[in-house]
Amino acid sequence: MRWGLRPRGPGPAALAVARTWWGRRGVTAGASEQPRGSGRGRYRDTVLLPRTGFPMTLPGRLQPDAELEVQQKCGFSELYSWQRERNVKAEFCLHDGPPYANGDPHVGHALNKILKDIANRYHMMRGSKIHFMPGWDCHGLPIEIKVLSELGGKAQNLSAVEIREKARSFAKAAIEKQKSAFIRWGIMADWNNCYYTFDGKYEAQQLRIFYQMYDKGLIYRSYKPVFWSPSSRTALAEAELEYNSEHVSRSIYVKFPLLKSSPKLASLLDGSFPVSVLVWTTQPWTIPANQAVCYMPDAKYAVVKCSKSGDLYILAADKVTSVASTLKTSFEVISTFTGADLENGICAHPLMPDKISPLLPANHVTMTKGTGLVHTAPAHGMEDYSVASQHNLPTDCLVDEDGVFTAVAGPDLHNKAVLEEGTDAVIKMLQAAKTLLKEENVVHSYPYDWRTKKPVVIRASKQWFINITDLKSTAKELLKKVKFIPGSALNAMVEMMDRRPYWCISRQRVWGVPIPVFHHKTKDEFLINSQTIEHIIKLVEQHGSDIWWTLPPEQLLPKEVLSQVGGPDALEYVPGQDILDIWFDSGTSWSHILPGTDQRADLYLEGKDQLGGWFQSSLLTSVAARKKAPFKTVVVHGFTLGEKGEKMSKSLGNVIDPDIIINGGQDQSTEPPYGADVLRWWVAESNVFTEVTISPSVLSAARDDISKLRNTLRFLLGNVAGFNPETDAIPVNNMYVIDQYMLHLLQDLANKITDSYKQYDFGKVVRLLRAFYTRELSNFYFSIIKDRLYCENAHDPKRRSCQTALAEILDVLVRSFAPILPHLAEEVFQHIPYMKEPKSVFRTGWINTSSIWKKPGLEEAVESACTMRDAFLGSIPGKNAAEYQVTIVIEPGLLFEIIEMLQTEETSSTSQLNELMMASQTTLLSQEPREMAADVTELKGTFLINLEGGDIREESSYKVLVMPTTKEKCPRCWKYTAESSDTLCPRCTEVVDGK
Repeated sequence: MRWGLRPRGPGPAALAVARTWWGRRGVTAGASEQPRGSGRGRYRDTVLLPRTGFPMTLPGRLQPDAELEVQQKCGFSELYSWQRERNVKAEFCLHDGPPYANGDPHVGHALNKILKDIANRYHMMRGSKIHFMPGWDCHGLPIEIKVLSELGGKAQNLSAVEIREKARSFAKAAIEKQKSAFIRWGIMADWNNCYYTFDGKYEAQQLRIFYQMYDKGLIYRSYKPVFWSPSSRTALAEAELEYNSEHVSRSIYVKFPLLKSSPKLASLLDGSFPVSVLVWTTQPWTIPANQAVCYMPDAKYAVVKCSKSGDLYILAADKVTSVASTLKTSFEVISTFTGADLENGICAHPLMPDKISPLLPANHVTMTKGTGLVHTAPAHGMEDYSVASQHNLPTDCLVDEDGVFTAVAGPDLHNKAVLEEGTDAVIKMLQAAKTLLKEENVVHSYPYDWRTKKPVVIRASKQWFINITDLKSTAKELLKKVKFIPGSALNAMVEMMDRRPYWCISRQRVWGVPIPVFHHKTKDEFLINSQTIEHIIKLVEQHGSDIWWTLPPEQLLPKEVLSQVGGPDALEYVPGQDILDIWFDSGTSWSHILPGTDQRADLYLEGKDQLGGWFQSSLLTSVAARKKAPFKTVVVHGFTLGEKGEKMSKSLGNVIDPDIIINGGQDQSTEPPYGADVLRWWVAESNVFTEVTISPSVLSAARDDISKLRNTLRFLLGNVAGFNPETDAIPVNNMYVIDQYMLHLLQDLANKITDSYKQYDFGKVVRLLRAFYTRELSNFYFSIIKDRLYCENAHDPKRRSCQTALAEILDVLVRSFAPILPHLAEEVFQHIPYMKEPKSVFRTGWINTSSIWKKPGLEEAVESACTMRDAFLGSIPGKNAAEYQVTIVIEPGLLFEIIEMLQTEETSSTSQLNELMMASQTTLLSQEPREMAADVTELKGTFLINLEGGDIREESSYKVLVMPTTKEKCPRCWKYTAESSDTLCPRCTEVVDGK
């Protein structure tokens, strides 16, 4: 026997084709074809039909109710504590990125939390002790705004402490709602031991990290342009923005009269004609704050003459045609020169003739849009500010916290909102000054406040910053050692980090952790040192950060410092009013949550928006504090979208509530109760590394998949009734070849599933499982073995062989899907008949296969037999294979030898070969019979044996001779193997007599 030999390359593909035939022909034999209740007369009780209490379906409310019962019965709530108490060395730490404590649980939460739970359950079953502490991000603008909006006019009279109390209550209520949902989804955790960013100990640790970074010179206070939300009256970080691609701005072309040019440029110009440089901007309101015009030193520029006005303009040579077209004129090129020739040039300000704007070189100038000359307002642009820093330009800001012009902007602009009437006023002033050439609307991507959904501005103000320039190179070097899934996420994160000039960490709100500094009452000085910070940390640890607002200033300072700054009665300093960015809140979670001295998580798993958010803030704070990444692996998933790929929103009416998915809606005919496992299956089967769609049709398909799986499991459970693996199992080498073959496939499946879980590719796990239980089991193996299961003697080794395989298949299958469908897995475990005390599947380890299952040579045996079977079934489409007898003729050689292992006698109705053929009987010959019946169908073919990696190759020809059987249908097994229709076939006679 060559069962241990290696299979040839194309074997599985050919085998898959054969199995497809079996599935679609619907050909069955004997007992497998008998309908329920057809009446087998006196033989009914002699047939061993499946017996199990496991239900085929759980319609209506039964599904969610059954899941709740499983959670209770199988100790879902105690599982996390149980696994933490195990005496195992391996640890797996998944650090939970805290969801925002604002609003009801949604499908985005479900996607994220279920992915994490699948990973945790898998690693726990593999023998690791799981460290997973759920957390919530509790501070910040969204909660504060929500609270204030609910209070309406009353909000104006509230103190900071009152606002904080109401914000805390709001966050707590949201946390309880979300926590209940997470528990219902089957998320494994110690729900009595979570972390909250408003907890005093958490806040205290955050302040420690803040001071460590300050002490290293990485945190500083400065006057710089930052993203500013007039609607929220606070600075924002990049991660708090969302970009509106449909934003409409009023763009303008403006001329800046040239007052002084370089000698080179002067030689190209006729001094009798005035020349202006041409500038384009989408933010007219920033023109009053202009301090310079920037050019690209290496680019080519041109002096052009306008055919309409006769005016001379300077702009980039590459932009001459496009700008002339926009201005609906034509330009005559007078001369060209390089940008460097603009050096030392000076222009007049387009609104203020007595003010000048120097021409300056800059790297940020591009030729993609505009004129190749960039209007520069240092108070309102990051790159503009860099230019100002290099050339000592003023950075005066003419815009206040509400986004309106200050009095310094002049009476024509004072108190006008810059994005509304302020823009209109500036444009009218430019028209009056005759420096405006054109105005037009432009649709472009523009930053909006992520919570108020209103546009932001860039505005210079005094803020606290992290100097990330000094951190970036170390951070990028450390990221090279982190595994990213998908790999493209690494580049995306690095690109986002590179685009970030600095990190503004101060916010002008009250619901958050205070920046622990004291400002001098009359001087531009502040106070923070190791003594003050330690004092504040102790207070916060004991009482929470409310102390910053509730205690008098003299109690916030330690006595030794207080005496040096005026004492309690003449204190020269007051507590600062800024709070920390919530990305700093959550970004320092590693320091409070991660266990051990290393404090590195095995896994961070969040949505792709966190590449610029929590992943980045966690990395930067960790690198700053200890030059170490807080994670070893980062898995990034996409967002949930509607059926047509549209963003989910209440206004579109396409929001799907996880609670309605589980428990059903008001009209359960359109919103049926699916239960949590359908939600989990949807998460697992989705390609989560891109955008994830969800819709009623997607959920219905997930339910159908699980229904098919339930039917498979019910078949397995029903047919291992009366079987005890400890006493009844057949040794692998004594099992039927087809049963051994299924164990061979099972081991391959187990290896692939384990590898897919390791790679967090849960979609591949689902695809492997679905292919196995539909194609390999339902369509193939089950149809072949039903006769052996139902009609052989209960204790016959042939039947026990089959049950041995079924028990192993059941075990591997349940453990394979357990991390994804924990409720179903536990339900199945309770129905396994040979379990003495049904335990939790999660407390009994991972898939366990045996190396002796691996028998590559079996593929040649089964595939070759199935090739002949396929030829036979193809010749009788739509007919019952059991009504025919088959003769297989194979020339002497390796193929004959292999097939002979399946049938040692010449003709048999009970051999392994005939079981595969599903015929009345099969005859195996090495040469064609001399005489053949007239109604025989002759089929010819060849089969290439390819073993030992190609060392053994032999092509053999075969014939399959098909003819109607002369036998009658057995009244017990319904196979055509009886001598007459009212007598049993020999096999059934033996079984019944034996009973």
